[in-house]
Amino acid sequence: RKEFVDLYLNYVFNESVQKPFEDFKRGFLRGCPARKWKMFLPVELQTALQGHTELDWHLLEKNVVYKKYGKLDETIRNFWTVFHKLSEEKKKMFLAFLSGSDRIPGLGLEFFKFTIEDPQVENPDESYPFASTCSYILFLPR
Repeated sequence: RKEFVDLYLNYVFNESVQKPFEDFKRGFLRGCPARKWKMFLPVELQTALQGHTELDWHLLEKNVVYKKYGKLDETIRNFWTVFHKLSEEKKKMFLAFLSGSDRIPGLGLEFFKFTIEDPQVENPDESYPFASTCSYILFLPR
C-alpha cells in the first residue's frame, strides 16, 4: 500500500504536471532569461515580480510631495484623516487608482513617492480627484 501511495502521489504531483510545467517554464524563460533571475532568492524574485503587499501607510504619507499645497493645508489634512480611516482594501484601491497597481514596486515603500497637486480648477466643488498613473500624481481639488 505504501508503494502504491508513493507512486500515486509522484504521478499526481510530478509526472502529470510535467508537460504543462515545462511549457510554462519555457515561456517564462523566454521573457525572463534564467541568467538574470537566478541571482535572486525565491522571496526576492517574488517581490521583484509582484511588488510589496505589506504596506506602512504612514510612511506613504511621509513620502508625499505637495505642489500648490502645503502639508498643513486643510484639504491635505482632511485627505489624510479620511485616508487613514479607510479599510486596508480601500487603501489598496486608492493605490491602484494612483499608480495602476495595488502594490508597491520592488524597491519598497521608502522609495515610493507620489505627488498631491492642486489642479487649480475654476470651481473645485464641481471637480473630482483624478490621477496621472504614469507620474504618480494625484490631482486633488481644494
